[in-house]
Formats: sequence, C-alpha cells, structure tokens
Amino acid sequence: MTPTADRPAAHPGLLRVATYNIHKGVQGLGPARRLEIHNLGLAVEQLDADIVCLQEVRRLNRREARYFERWPAVPQAEYLAPEGYEAVYRTNAYTRHGEHGNALLTRWPVVAHQHEDISDHRFEQRGLLHVEVEVHGRRVHAIVVHLGLVPGSRVRQVGQLQRFIEREVPRGAPLVVAGDFNDWGTQIQRMLASFGLREYTDARPALTYPARLPLAQLDHVYVRGLEPLGLHVPRGRIWWRMSDHLPLIAEFRL
Repeated sequence: MTPTADRPAAHPGLLRVATYNIHKGVQGLGPARRLEIHNLGLAVEQLDADIVCLQEVRRLNRREARYFERWPAVPQAEYLAPEGYEAVYRTNAYTRHGEHGNALLTRWPVVAHQHEDISDHRFEQRGLLHVEVEVHGRRVHAIVVHLGLVPGSRVRQVGQLQRFIEREVPRGAPLVVAGDFNDWGTQIQRMLASFGLREYTDARPALTYPARLPLAQLDHVYVRGLEPLGLHVPRGRIWWRMSDHLPLIAEFRL
C-alpha cells in the first residue's frame, strides 16, 4: 500500500512525526480572541510529517461557530488534514457548547483505531487515541496522549498507558507515543523509559511551551522499535501566534 499519488512518499527508511497542541484553533480571551484554525491548516501542511498527532482539537463548538463568521463547516481534524491525508479523531471531553479531543493525521493508510478513557478525576476529561498505520509496508502503532495537569494524575495515566500498550500493541511492533505530557520535570520520561519508550536526546532542549517564550518541553515523541534521529521546533512570530504550544517534529529510522 502506498500514499496517494499527489502526496509523495518520504524516504523509505525514515518516519517523520509531529505533535502539536492547537489550543482548539482559537487564541486570546474574550472579545480579543481570534480564530487561528485557517493558519493552523497551512502550518500542519508545512510540517510535512508522515504522522501528525494533535491535541485540543474541536469536533464542534456551537458558541464559537456563532461568534466567528469563518468557522469551518467540518470538524477541525478534517479541516486540518492536508490533501491526501486521512484524519482520525476521538473525543476526550464533552462541554456545554461542544466537544474536543485528540486527532491523528496521516499520509499512510489507517488499518485500525480505538480510544481509551484515561480520566483520573471528574475535573479533567482525558483520553488516548490509538491508531495503527501501514508505513512502507510495515504496521506502525501510534498513540496520541494529552496527560492531566495534576502530577499524581499523570503518574496514574502513564500506568494506564503502560497497561494499554501491553494489552493492545504487539511486543515487536514499532510504536510511537506522542502528545502533550504536561510534565515540567523528568518523572514521566523515566517512567516511559522503564517500559522501553525513548526519544531523541540532545544537549539543546526542545522547548515548546509557552509558545511566545518557551521555558519547558511539554510536548514529546517517544518511540519503541524505531531509532530516533533528531528533533526540530519551528519558531518565530508566525508560530507563537497560532497556539500556546509550538509544534515538535521528530524523525526516526524505521
């Protein structure tokens, strides 16, 4: 199986993965808030990734749809998918005006997908999105996560993630776990390493949050069964205006 003809394949030995918390496609507060989903559509295409993992993606929001004249007529995941990509979305949180969750966009065929609720308490609705993709003839498992704000919750959610992987991902299959981990330290990194997930490490930190003046790397791409080759964080005004996070791009050898 191959990507669509108008979206050429990347190097057959490489996998390019991006993760991006898009802040529901809107920036600012109150009357000053602005719609950024159109710019985000262009940005996602510029990432040129085989797999794009997105967090805080709106399926619908009736209030914002009334407020913004140019609100897209389709769910955000579908709107953001470049031509030739397939979009998979699953809801994490239901709100008064709509719902939002995680999404995965891929230029490669989707074989299967599922969602698991990993909410730890009633004040935060969280979930993981698991998508199996066929890349260069190989089955790659990708899990999109958005962990909680409470440190204890994140620890328990990583425990849930580990049990999910043990149950749903074959031991020898290439695995990508990407998203917003909301962790300002190294505890989550150490926990993930304990069951074989690692990321590219460099002397220079890949800071992604807050976008305007990044102080921490909250966004990560961890893998098992793939060789990490490098990380890149796009910077500049055009990027920090679109979301409170910067995107993270990681490359791996299959």
